Amino acid sequence: MSGLSNALRTDSQEWSGRFPYNEIISLLDVNRPFNLAESTSQDLTVGEILDLDGLEGIRDLKLGYGRSAGAVALREAIADACNVPAEQIITTQGTALGLFLLALEVCRPGDEAVLATPCFPPSRDCLLGAGVSVREVKLSFENGYRLDLDRIEASLSSKTKLVSLATPQNPSGVQTSRADIEKLLVLMKRHSPEAILFIDETYREAAYGDGAVAGSFAGLDSHIVTGASVSKALGAPGLRTGWLTVEDAGLRSRLTIAKMNIVISGSVLDETLATALLRNRESVLAPRRRLLARALDELANWCEGEHKRIEWVRPDAGALCCLRLRSDAFDDVAVSRFWNLLPGHDLQLASGTWFGESDCVFRLGFGYLPPARLGPALSALSAALDAAAA
Repeated sequence: MSGLSNALRTDSQEWSGRFPYNEIISLLDVNRPFNLAESTSQDLTVGEILDLDGLEGIRDLKLGYGRSAGAVALREAIADACNVPAEQIITTQGTALGLFLLALEVCRPGDEAVLATPCFPPSRDCLLGAGVSVREVKLSFENGYRLDLDRIEASLSSKTKLVSLATPQNPSGVQTSRADIEKLLVLMKRHSPEAILFIDETYREAAYGDGAVAGSFAGLDSHIVTGASVSKALGAPGLRTGWLTVEDAGLRSRLTIAKMNIVISGSVLDETLATALLRNRESVLAPRRRLLARALDELANWCEGEHKRIEWVRPDAGALCCLRLRSDAFDDVAVSRFWNLLPGHDLQLASGTWFGESDCVFRLGFGYLPPARLGPALSALSAALDAAAA
């Protein structure tokens, strides 16, 4: 772990920052040989993006300020992917910033947000950092992390101004059906008529092989705001380019002004590269989807072989899923020993505690390592299980 992360970890027990401390920050500093902690597919290189159509004149790009709403060409490319008008798009530096801006604008002191967990830590912590009171609805491993509409309904009130969920979810890769989203909208309009439903679709296009890609929820209802980015399915998290789809013109204007005051605009270079990437997304996504399908099959075979020690929830999309150490094979001491043994096996996993789960659960990313390294990484994980259970 780097000196910065180590210092943050050392001080975390006395943490007094506006945003809660979370050990997931270590993923920015540590990258072990068998990194099964990352949730992205393999990273694109700058050269791969520069080889895409549409960047022939990039040397003449002027590095002035961009538009606060985002470059027109980028918004048009996003609109094409989401099947909504380009005027409804606001670009952001990643999906998390979009949710933060949304929380700042739609919530005021005393308002509440309902959040489906487990979730990507910034999805919770940016709400807290914005001063919002958060009511978590914890989805269960036993129920396959499916949306629990009864528990969400019980959390809704006139104070609820924002409901937030991801589909596919991070960390599980489980998708929420259109039917459940429509039922949720009915519940919100009954109990929380002013609330916005934020749907994080970051992993939506990370499908498997030639399987169907779920459609975006953008444009389904005026109370829905969706968010996504080029980070996960397309493998370009370093471009820091995401977006919101916002049908309501007044809210869209407020969000654009909020963005201008916080970051002014996105990087014109990042947005130009992201535009080319989105315009060529099918040619980029197709080989990645084939790799994900093969990797998922390999992981499924490993899970079957380890079924006496491991349980898992098979994902619907994304390069990630949740696994759990079986309670009849690992007591609390063995679970702690498992985590302590991982560095010695060159392994990296994402602890369930980062996402609001127990430390018996971990997120495993199966798309980040090159195909030739996934098998050895899973073998190393079996060796760690052997040692922890001894």
